[in-house]
Amino acid sequence: MKIEEITLDQLDAVDFIEKQCKELSDKVGDGLAINALSGGVDSSVVTMLGHRALGGRLKTYFIDNGIMRKGEPDQIARWFGDLGVPIEIFDAKDRFFSALKGLSDPEEKREAITQSFYRDVFGDLVKKSGARYLLQGTIFTDVEETVAGVKRQHNILSQLGIDTMEQFGYEVIEPLIQLRKPGVRKVGEALGLPRQMYDRPPFPGPALAARIIGEVTPERVSLVREATAIVEHELCDSGAFQYLAILHEDKVTGIREGRRDYGYQIEVRCWNSMDAKTATPTHLGFDLLEKIASRITGEIQGVVSVTYNITSKPTSTIEAV
Repeated sequence: MKIEEITLDQLDAVDFIEKQCKELSDKVGDGLAINALSGGVDSSVVTMLGHRALGGRLKTYFIDNGIMRKGEPDQIARWFGDLGVPIEIFDAKDRFFSALKGLSDPEEKREAITQSFYRDVFGDLVKKSGARYLLQGTIFTDVEETVAGVKRQHNILSQLGIDTMEQFGYEVIEPLIQLRKPGVRKVGEALGLPRQMYDRPPFPGPALAARIIGEVTPERVSLVREATAIVEHELCDSGAFQYLAILHEDKVTGIREGRRDYGYQIEVRCWNSMDAKTATPTHLGFDLLEKIASRITGEIQGVVSVTYNITSKPTSTIEAV
């Protein structure tokens, strides 16, 4: 099925919300839907759409997979609690790290995350609840990059011929699939989400696993999580589209207190973009880059080197994996 994009200049956010709420309500009927909330912009907007359309017929879960940003589960629970939207945090860290153990190939890691989410975690939750539908925040760019073969987005299923009812026991509903990120933000604002939620920097579905080159382990996630917190703190006022930290696979030679310190390398990326189709590195001041490097190497044990990516998309991509 061909998906028709709704561009930003075509989008009437209020009409879009009314249409999607009616379609959701009609689709689910008197039944129950499960909602996949990650705390990113797309899933947060879907959560508010679903809450408005379905109310108590929507059961929202935040899956704590062990690869989210620092303090994310509790922060998301607080934000949505303030909005009157009940969510349940589901601890699935062991499942995800077990599925990712020993994997370094990007596509194998993405497939492991896909199966862990849809077959293992949501499959069980749907069966126990009796729900027949799963809401998620797929957007047009996810489909476009997957179909074009740039990279497999973990949330692309039916567009690749995967019958979710047959494989997982439920139907996936994707209310935002015609929009790109700027359109999603516009809808989020119209839904009444606070700015810190609808205007957050984009965060990948595979979470910090998309920012680790090589195997994803709790120890390596901890490193990139701390680096991410520093990068987001220092660049939150940069005006950039997205900014992130990446952990490289190989260790490199460094020096501490006059002695060799064989440690990790963090790559910082900061992007100017409108819709994530193309992107250019943000021209950050060198003093700011030095401050970021000093904080990362000074505050994160084991990191000895920090680099800044200066390659545009294409040939680079915004995320590393």
